[in-house]
Amino acid sequence: MPENRNQIFHFCQKNFIFAVYLSIDQIMENFTAYNPTKIHFGKRVTEKLGEVVRDYGNRTMLIYGKGSAVKYGYYDLISQQLQSAGLEIIEFPGIKPNPIIEVVDQGIKIGSANRVDSIVALGGGSVIDSAKIISLGIPGKYPGWDIMKGKIELDRSVPLVTVLTLAATGSEMNGAAVIQNHTTNEKIGYVNELSFPKHSFLDPEFTLSVPRDYTAYGIVDLIAHALEAYFGKGEASLTDRFIVSIIKDAMHYGPLLLKELDNYEYRANIMLDAMCALNGITSYGRNRGDWGVHAIGHQLSLLYDMAHGATLSIAYPAWLKLQTSRIGERITGLGKDLFGVSSAAATIDHLTKFFVSLKCPVHLCDMGIDNDNKTEIVQIMNQNKVSGMNHLLSKKDHTTLVNLMM
Repeated sequence: MPENRNQIFHFCQKNFIFAVYLSIDQIMENFTAYNPTKIHFGKRVTEKLGEVVRDYGNRTMLIYGKGSAVKYGYYDLISQQLQSAGLEIIEFPGIKPNPIIEVVDQGIKIGSANRVDSIVALGGGSVIDSAKIISLGIPGKYPGWDIMKGKIELDRSVPLVTVLTLAATGSEMNGAAVIQNHTTNEKIGYVNELSFPKHSFLDPEFTLSVPRDYTAYGIVDLIAHALEAYFGKGEASLTDRFIVSIIKDAMHYGPLLLKELDNYEYRANIMLDAMCALNGITSYGRNRGDWGVHAIGHQLSLLYDMAHGATLSIAYPAWLKLQTSRIGERITGLGKDLFGVSSAAATIDHLTKFFVSLKCPVHLCDMGIDNDNKTEIVQIMNQNKVSGMNHLLSKKDHTTLVNLMM
């Protein structure tokens, strides 16, 4: 057998000409692994919240959503923990799903005016993403959209601590945030090492109240994160195994959970799946992933305020169909590992049927969006240059994708 890459090249020249391209192009990508977030996982872990937050100072900003955190008692529990530690609480409620930049800017102003020492984000991905940009904006009173657009060189942030109430986005253990701007008609992501939460508290009991539809959307979201990594550039067989294991675990526990929403163990496993799907391990050797499907989904939520997971269950089957003639072997490999099938078409069919089994939409018409909306969807995809980081999308692809999603 050849002993190094050059020998592999010559060996393949003599014996398997196609293998030249595989050995040269499909190589492991360089990567830097970094994740400073300390995770507290399990029942009643929030009992330590107050002492953890107090380490950053006496005044904290509590950011939460539009009602569920209060309705189900999580707000009271967290407030009591913070007050018991002697902390002054500056409240900032009202974060909505698909968070908007105007609310983020309000948070930056309130946090700056009150000179908060820390931020506690109580909620799911929308709350945590908003809190990340608020934490970056407070020190310099920077406009949130300038941060999102990378116009400001940042060197510090307000320490962020999160308490998760929805297993989906993985925002509790990464440095990424997604915000939308209806003035510019954009929904974009931003990544900064300063955005990593210092601590994240993950008590599965805090997700027991999540209704069936949003539980299902969270399962789709975490699977989509794993798939985005799978279709990134680079060859890393161990990382593939991480990805496949996360998806298989979600496909096992997801249906069980949807039949028994108050089952703690099922909630815990899905919470762990969601965290691992986007905490970095699925990108080792893969150059971050593709993220074209998320870019498609962002346009749908921007236009129609759709739940993020619902946009992904619609967009992924369409994207896979578009890519079958380009990366059919890769799609088939995924299907073999996940479903034991031997074709790209069968892979797409099984994945689509799984989404349907969760009662998630797989076509735009499932959400009341019909052919009359085609033009505006294509236009915003063109305007925002929707594409992947690995598998590029053209304007012609945009039209094809919209037709496939209908």
